[in-house]
Amino acid sequence: MEELLEKFDIVPNNINIFEIAFVHGSYSTSHDLEYDYERLEFLGDSVLNLIVSDYIFNKCPKLEEGNLTKIRANYVCQSALIYYSKQLGLDKHIKVNDEEHNITHNEILSISADIFESFLGAIYIDQGMNKAREYLANNIFQYIDENKIFFYDYKSVVKEYGDATEVNVDYETVEEYGVPHDKTFVIRILVDGEPCGQGKGKNKKEAEQLAAQQAIQKLHIN
Repeated sequence: MEELLEKFDIVPNNINIFEIAFVHGSYSTSHDLEYDYERLEFLGDSVLNLIVSDYIFNKCPKLEEGNLTKIRANYVCQSALIYYSKQLGLDKHIKVNDEEHNITHNEILSISADIFESFLGAIYIDQGMNKAREYLANNIFQYIDENKIFFYDYKSVVKEYGDATEVNVDYETVEEYGVPHDKTFVIRILVDGEPCGQGKGKNKKEAEQLAAQQAIQKLHIN
């Protein structure tokens, strides 16, 4: 942990908060711990949205609310967070018990997105808002400046396919769990009544997009 913090020029006031940021619930349960990263993830999500919103608000003074929202969504979506986490090496520090809890590869990817937010939440608590902003400025803002695309509208592609082939495209909720402020949704996509993909996300829209992405691959839609 010391090496990771040094990488980001962080001198911790309380290193324990950074340790907690990487503890998944499966690891917590297996080791009889009273904490995991979920509270920090909740906080980090808000900090991320605020700082990214502030940056694009000032960077794009002529854009209206709708376009600003679309731009922000691209840089705070799960795909973006997974990318950040891997690029920064945060995913290598995840503490998870995948053997006892049958955690899949896709769930590990989701966890890597979570810990990007929980680590940011830990930075905010331990170092303050200015350090959190500096961390994102040094590691995330470059992708905004490059107009890097993380989010693709897979649902629209499948809808166009459905319209062209005259088949119905529907989404159904398979599972919904978590506390009200931090829910997880599992959504299945049905194409002509047949299951063609399933996605999991922090909201229904994100889960639907992931399900649609799987459907595109399964149906070989260009």
